[in-house]
Amino acid sequence: MNETEPGLPIGILAELTHRCTLQCAYCSNPLELLKADRELGTAEWISIFEQAADLGILQVHLSGGEPTLRRDLPDLVAALARRGVYSNLITAGVGVDGPTVERLAAAGLDHVQLSFQGARSETTELIGRLRGAHERKLAAARAVREAGLPLTVNAPIHRRNIDEVELFIELALDLGAERLEIANVQYYGWALLNRAALMPPREAVERQIEIVEAARAALRGVLAIDFVAPDYYARYPKACMGGWARDAFMITPDGTAMPCHAASTIPHLVFDNAARTPLEAIWRRSPAFEAYRGTAWMKDPCRSCDRREIDFGGCRCQAMALAGDPAATDPACSLSPLHGRVLQLAEGDAASEVETFRYRRIGAAAEPA
Repeated sequence: MNETEPGLPIGILAELTHRCTLQCAYCSNPLELLKADRELGTAEWISIFEQAADLGILQVHLSGGEPTLRRDLPDLVAALARRGVYSNLITAGVGVDGPTVERLAAAGLDHVQLSFQGARSETTELIGRLRGAHERKLAAARAVREAGLPLTVNAPIHRRNIDEVELFIELALDLGAERLEIANVQYYGWALLNRAALMPPREAVERQIEIVEAARAALRGVLAIDFVAPDYYARYPKACMGGWARDAFMITPDGTAMPCHAASTIPHLVFDNAARTPLEAIWRRSPAFEAYRGTAWMKDPCRSCDRREIDFGGCRCQAMALAGDPAATDPACSLSPLHGRVLQLAEGDAASEVETFRYRRIGAAAEPA
């Protein structure tokens, strides 16, 4: 249990749907995707957002799947705007045209984060498995800028597109984006299933870091570049969601409230549903939220580490996946006894000749056509 009363959360990731036009092989959604008949209705989401505002939430990230497949999206955005909650649309962009953006902007949308699976058209089509996707994304980005909304370009990086980092930077500049996120794929969900086909070699990662650091210096004041390092090659892990149930959480399409994307992979945790349990009660008293909150739960070397309130032991779900124990030190940490094994795993996957993906699809993982 936590040794102190939790502070107030500042953000929610609201996964409105698992439906998506793309079939990206690195998707962070779970392998068991929820169908449309499991999704919360408009009134249920608005009630959750009202409670979020009462709780002091400052920002809600509207995600999926593809959130623009929800016909009620303008209504959900308007509900947040009425309460002064900052709304960020996280979209693949392939179904986003000018009128769609105009309706969302009129409803009060604050920001758009648009993902590109590649900086080249052929890469975008390969990863997302949709012809013409790249051109539709470019059109969506232009519609966002024409509507006067700020734009972030999100570039999930892996072995199949890591040589396009410089092109991603050029793309963000060409589109007039305020921000570019170079986000190395994190290996949960579909990415874990496809890790052998996605893991980049260390030398490519090091080259990527050089490119990003040089671009940050050259483009300071022009383009903000965020960089999410690959865990498997890291010296220290990242704080999962800023620390387990520390200042943010997520809600799945059916209303399940969890501290992070992959928390359902920890088998002993039981999660409350935000459509049936008050949001404040979930945040303050949920056993699942309390399980790894703070530092009292930690074992050594985390318990005695000077970084324990910096990275909070790293990712609990990654510890579960790689160490078989969600309370273990994240094996991405160099202080973990399993760190060497993780490096070997990364190097082995990077050197593999696996090229085919298990593509994301509701109902089953699809092989490439």
